[in-house]
Amino acid sequence: MARFLVRRVALGILVLWLITVAVFGLFFVAPNDVARALAGRQATPETVALISHRLGLDQPVWRQYTDFLWKALHGDLGYDYYHQVPVTEIMGAALPITISVVVGGAIIWMVLGLTNGVLSAIHPRSFTDRSLTAFSLFFYSMPTFLLGLLLLYFFYFRLTLAGVDIFPPGGYAPLTDGFGTWFQHMVLPWFTLALVSAATYTRLTRASMLDVLGEDYVRTARSKGIGERRVILRHGLRAALTPVVTQFGIDVGALLGGVVVTETVFSLPGLGKTAIDAINQQDLPVIIGIVLFASAAVVVANIVVDIVYAVLDPRVRLH
Repeated sequence: MARFLVRRVALGILVLWLITVAVFGLFFVAPNDVARALAGRQATPETVALISHRLGLDQPVWRQYTDFLWKALHGDLGYDYYHQVPVTEIMGAALPITISVVVGGAIIWMVLGLTNGVLSAIHPRSFTDRSLTAFSLFFYSMPTFLLGLLLLYFFYFRLTLAGVDIFPPGGYAPLTDGFGTWFQHMVLPWFTLALVSAATYTRLTRASMLDVLGEDYVRTARSKGIGERRVILRHGLRAALTPVVTQFGIDVGALLGGVVVTETVFSLPGLGKTAIDAINQQDLPVIIGIVLFASAAVVVANIVVDIVYAVLDPRVRLH
């Protein structure tokens, strides 16, 4: 088990290193005037000269890269000259919002996906199976921005006109404003994210469960008189979770880098909306910081997935 984890962590570190090389080459080597690009369109010549000195752009490329990597390893993602604050401060303000959206949405889509997938698998080709499949495909085929706008229309606009003021039009309320206020602002973004994503998990769970329920050890468990619920949950669902865990790790890791569409529709100033604003403003230090964080989130998520694999299926530890 320890050897398995060491190999996975070492591979993750290698991938992260390659990403830092690619980011450094893209943002610090390719541009003709790195200091001007980092300073932004409205920077003065004095600001450009200061940035050039601070970044050591007069040093050899290998020295610039080692300084860049050393700072990144110590949590220094640079300075945002557009807003006159460190990049970590901007990301620190946006990250809790993105985490709130992703964690809440992930819980909902996992509950919906696993429940619908199991029900479809134990009643194949039944009315329940076909209904849940149609429900999943309906939301899967709907664009996220359209679903978000529809939820705002019905649950904010129409309810407000009817005198029922439950859901806000958007924006973010921190937990310091109270759990109830925070929850009200998060419900619609959660379901916007979850309903679209749940379809994937429904189909994955259903297909995997159908394969597992046809295995010999499941038939043996039933022949021994083990209760059907125990067979489904302990013998079937656990073995069927491997592809679901894979998809979950990829989705959560990627979404932690920014839930772009959902955050934009609901005016949530998370990492996704921050990245879009930075791209529009050509605010390169913020873009670099978010790219590095998003990459690290995906790599870490995949390492966690490998660990969960080893727990769910001991055979994985041998590979």
